[in-house]
Amino acid sequence: MAKKKNADSQVSAVRRAKHGWILTLFFSILAIFYMYPIFLVVINAVKKKAFITRTPFALPDERSFFGLTNFVNGIEKTNFFAALGNSVIITVGSVALIILCTSMCAWFVTRVHNKMNTGIYMLCLFSMIVPFQMVMFPLSKIANMMKLSNPIGIILVYLGFGAGLAVFMFCGFVKSIPLEIEEAAMIDGCTPIQTFFRVVFPIMKPTVITVAILQAMWIWNDYLLPYLVLDLKKYKTIPIVIQYLKGGYGAVDWGTMMAMLVLAIIPIIIFYAACQKYIIEGVVAGAVKG
Repeated sequence: MAKKKNADSQVSAVRRAKHGWILTLFFSILAIFYMYPIFLVVINAVKKKAFITRTPFALPDERSFFGLTNFVNGIEKTNFFAALGNSVIITVGSVALIILCTSMCAWFVTRVHNKMNTGIYMLCLFSMIVPFQMVMFPLSKIANMMKLSNPIGIILVYLGFGAGLAVFMFCGFVKSIPLEIEEAAMIDGCTPIQTFFRVVFPIMKPTVITVAILQAMWIWNDYLLPYLVLDLKKYKTIPIVIQYLKGGYGAVDWGTMMAMLVLAIIPIIIFYAACQKYIIEGVVAGAVKG
């Protein structure tokens, strides 16, 4: 009987190994397909304009290789570093404010049960359903009236749009934190604010990083909201200055645009690569039901 069980377990192990190999091969091929467009952008960023339109899928050779000229031209044409500074200020400020406000809101809403908090939670969920197109024109008008047409002011706008998903994820995570931990901290003399920042917030680290990655990728790459809200005569973000590389009558300097796209994706790729190990843990934790 024991021999039969051992044989069955060995057969199951072989099947799992076989299925695992097939899945690994499938997802490796799928990853190549997803990475190929980025590879095309990188190789075309160092090619001359004529060769980009003529042979976009070919690797650079001695005739088509243009070196860093496209990067230099793009930086000069777009005032790239000013746009980079605006994008960094908006992204870092928005993500920090979203994490701080929504984590505190989620903790309070989850721990204090009353009709008002239930209403706040439902409003946060409802904000995820409303299409941006419904509010974009009133939003741009109100932002202009309230003098929010600058990199600092738009941070408040991003807080409103990013709060729904962040509160939902933080609420799910807070429900999985044992209440006894917070009670022990309060018995030791911690105030509610001290309990949150010294006990609860450090435990939230996986979800904090997950929210930070999701919000940073959205805000960094966002084109429409800065275009509607910011005073474009003074402030431009990276997606906006890249769009400005398009000339009249549809003319595009593809080499310069490809180079600027490479520079635009490098910071967010570095940030994602540094934090990606926390994504699955944070998403799963945020999906826990109380």
